[in-house]
Amino acid sequence: MSAFPAITPPDAEALQAALARQNTLTKPPGALGRLEALSVWVASCQGACPPRQFTRARVVVFAGDHGVTASGVSAFPSEVTPQMVANFDAGGAAINVLATLADATVRVADIAVDAEPLSPAIGAHKVRRGSGNIAIEDALSEAETTAAIQAGRAIADEEVDSGADLLIAGDMGIGNTTPATTLIAAVTRSEPVAVVGRGTGIDDTGWARKVSAIRDALYRGRTVTGDPEALLRVCGGADLAAMAGFLAQAAVRRTPVLLDGVVVTAAALIADLLAPGARAWWQAGHRSTEPAHTLALDHLGLVPIVDLGMRLGEGTGAAVALPLVRAAVATLASMATFDEAGVSDA
Repeated sequence: MSAFPAITPPDAEALQAALARQNTLTKPPGALGRLEALSVWVASCQGACPPRQFTRARVVVFAGDHGVTASGVSAFPSEVTPQMVANFDAGGAAINVLATLADATVRVADIAVDAEPLSPAIGAHKVRRGSGNIAIEDALSEAETTAAIQAGRAIADEEVDSGADLLIAGDMGIGNTTPATTLIAAVTRSEPVAVVGRGTGIDDTGWARKVSAIRDALYRGRTVTGDPEALLRVCGGADLAAMAGFLAQAAVRRTPVLLDGVVVTAAALIADLLAPGARAWWQAGHRSTEPAHTLALDHLGLVPIVDLGMRLGEGTGAAVALPLVRAAVATLASMATFDEAGVSDA
């Protein structure tokens, strides 16, 4: 078992101070809309008003393969996963471009890619080569599940200890929307046909195979729906378990997180079960086109910052949202108050 300590909520006094400061700034109350709420959230996470601008935002892309790709649930072969890991490392992926634009850096962690690690650093927390085919077998053993959660916790600790003040989890793994959707369906008790999307662009036949695989996985996991670690073992995968550990540990370490798409948010559902209250430290970067993503966000009570029809993963949706969060911090911290500007608020 992976026991997490009780989660301390964001600072209530800083939250109230931020709300009060918003009402003194040279604008009508509420005129900056969602930016105001985001600025208040950042202040509460930092325990300071005005909040500080982020100086070391960090994206961690968790990579892993899934045996369920053998069931024809993806438009791409599993060989793409290690190829994309190399692309991340070379700086050529979408997340590299968008993170640079948002003044964030990128790390890739091979948790369960079905290949030898690209480098010792990338493979430092590798659990296994590929997770099991959840349609017919458990994704992981109990020991592997624990190891993967602990790997995510260790990665979060490494990043926070190195100075990260905002974290983004990204994902890379051909077929990973199938276990992610399975986890979401299990936690929210939803029917597969209502939540299964097109992933990387499967056709109708592929969609039907994906529904069937998820239904079979849900049947296999029907007796463990109340046990988050068991769900990861039966219906998830090593990369999802590591992401869950990472997200929960970020909350333990009082570090704000921007969630990405359906895979990361599926891990977040499990993380909030492992560490109740962790969701207070997260914001939803975006809403993807996957039906299960909206279901998971609603379950967590999170409202996406942007909705651009994105479905890539990698942390890209959260990276696009990061400049908006920076804008929220800047307005609360740097705008003049009515008194400072000599402007009447009456």
